[in-house]
Amino acid sequence: MTFKFNNVYIYSTSTVTGPYEGNGPLGKFFDLCHKDLYFGKRNWEEAEECLIKESVNILAKKGDFNLEDVDVFIGGDLLNQIAPSNYAMSNFDKSFIGIYAACATSTLGLILGGSLIESGFVKKAVTFTSSHNMSAEKQYRYPTEYGGPKPKTTTFTSTGAASCLLMSSGDIKLESGTIGVATDSMIKDVFNMGAVMAKAAADTIVKHLKDTGRNIDYYDLVLTGDLGIYGKKILKEYMFTEYGIKLKKYNDTGVMLYDRKEQPVYAGASGPACAPLVTYSYIFDEMRKGKYKKVLLAATGALMSPTMVNHKLSIPAICHAVSLEAMI
Repeated sequence: MTFKFNNVYIYSTSTVTGPYEGNGPLGKFFDLCHKDLYFGKRNWEEAEECLIKESVNILAKKGDFNLEDVDVFIGGDLLNQIAPSNYAMSNFDKSFIGIYAACATSTLGLILGGSLIESGFVKKAVTFTSSHNMSAEKQYRYPTEYGGPKPKTTTFTSTGAASCLLMSSGDIKLESGTIGVATDSMIKDVFNMGAVMAKAAADTIVKHLKDTGRNIDYYDLVLTGDLGIYGKKILKEYMFTEYGIKLKKYNDTGVMLYDRKEQPVYAGASGPACAPLVTYSYIFDEMRKGKYKKVLLAATGALMSPTMVNHKLSIPAICHAVSLEAMI
């Protein structure tokens, strides 16, 4: 299902990260990079809550608007009951729609926020998402303090939060959005998220192209959310063998966020913050400079649960995509 938007724009964005992201190749593009993972808090979960609050406050400062004028907040994270998002939003006293699409949360938020603005129900919507390497590892695998070895296909959960103000004016247009379907590649390996999500990415990209009547060359750049180097390779091969589509102007934000030669991040980045951290900073900067006019962002998410994994079940995945256009 694809929605066409006529009057929805990204007015302002913000990005806050941890030390790994700040020391990566895109560090200079982020608004705030912390030097440790605690952010002055007692635990990882409170640190993630802090990330969200900081990104929202920076968003308002950069966009020069009052948070009291925002009609609705839309966002979520990776943890149980999207707890960091709920705790963070309790500080703002505004209407809040909590969502969960794992690492595809950012694009789902954009589609939902864009729909509310296009319909005229709201004038200003803030979307956000976050992830924290330590809180995610503790919940989904095991605390990093255990020192357990990981295979090379493992992705490294990004630490960060990204926020966005949607309204009827701005220099980046939210042109359309495609809601994906849950797919199951029958993979049970929690250390191979790229393989889990690659088919979902292909499915949504192809649906978007069919719904809009476009071919892949319509876009100056196609970005996936966080497949990492192995999932990126799987997607390219799958798109060609199944659909005859060559992904030439393509990259994965999970590959872009870190320097894999210098940083111990295995196959690259993952986490809900991964796609918006790269897109809202570096990619938007390149769009404003004129390098890219049209970008398709297809954020991917593994819909996993530790309980279901312990039951030896396979891991479903989903991908939501948005079409972004530079108005400069």
